[in-house]
Amino acid sequence: MQGVVFTGDRGLELMTFPDPTPGQGEVVLEMKASGMCGSDLHQYRRPKNATSQSTGLPPNPNPTIVGHEPCGVVVAIGPGVLPAQAKIGERVMVHHYTGCTQCEHCRSGWQQLCQEVPVKVYGNNAHGGHAKYMTVPADTLVPLPEELSFSAGAAIACGSGTAYGALRRMNVSGRDTIAIFGQGPVGLAATQFATAMGARVIALDVNPQRLERAKEFGADATVDPGSNDPVGAIKDLTHGRYADLTLDTSSNPGARLNAIRSTKVWGTMCFVGEGGDVHIDVSPHLLRRQLTLVASWTFSNVIQAECARYCVDRRIDVDKLFTHRWSLDQADEAYKLFDKQADGKGVFLM
Repeated sequence: MQGVVFTGDRGLELMTFPDPTPGQGEVVLEMKASGMCGSDLHQYRRPKNATSQSTGLPPNPNPTIVGHEPCGVVVAIGPGVLPAQAKIGERVMVHHYTGCTQCEHCRSGWQQLCQEVPVKVYGNNAHGGHAKYMTVPADTLVPLPEELSFSAGAAIACGSGTAYGALRRMNVSGRDTIAIFGQGPVGLAATQFATAMGARVIALDVNPQRLERAKEFGADATVDPGSNDPVGAIKDLTHGRYADLTLDTSSNPGARLNAIRSTKVWGTMCFVGEGGDVHIDVSPHLLRRQLTLVASWTFSNVIQAECARYCVDRRIDVDKLFTHRWSLDQADEAYKLFDKQADGKGVFLM
């Protein structure tokens, strides 16, 4: 089979790998959809001789198939896999991490938080979903409801699931006004979910096309931080109170600081974008406003399944996120476009 491998400095190659065979406790999936996520760009842009990746894990010295939003069908089952874990023909997403499987974090579905062993991140330091087949432990599988497409499952497997997990941690409700900084795929998903949860959404981005999409996804107001004072605009839109909740999906230091400054007294601000930093004056921005800061890194396998069911029950059109659908042999073109971060979300369909 062929799989997409990042070779460094924005290069990639479609390499040939043996068709996989499942080992103890493993299954093989025939991939149907594999999403493109913003965090892929950390690897895609990574210099050829770099010694670490965005996860903080040592890179795999061997060529590694990328793609951490996998969705497909079970086609082979290894020894030791219970019928309750996997069945031939079952439609599944993948929770794309594996830890020790036995610690309190792993057993509660948060294998990415395992402190006992180096965590495998599929599509990063272990083979991912940009290929015809993918081998994973059966305990990483999350059922995909029949009502959802494979591409929707791919989005929920990271980008949309990340947005849902962050909003869930902030306990968004219909009483809230939330300002969402960044309207890339994760930000748009957050706008879509927050609207479904009843919140009033203020969407911020410097890209006019993304702001137009945010309106289509339910945003009540949009702000271009490049043309306006975003903090002042949010103050005006909230009658001087500022936002109950703010969410940064951009990783931009200025946006993160403005998100903090735009949060009301007793409000909550959440970081979800990977990488970057922010410098704040603690007393006026945090202490004297009783602010709560939340850090949200993806989700557990339990929340991933909950997100999928939420999309079904609330009739959320996750596929609306996708602006581009690609085949694997178009990977170079796909990532060159995605690298510009000026358009919507892409997915490889097999």
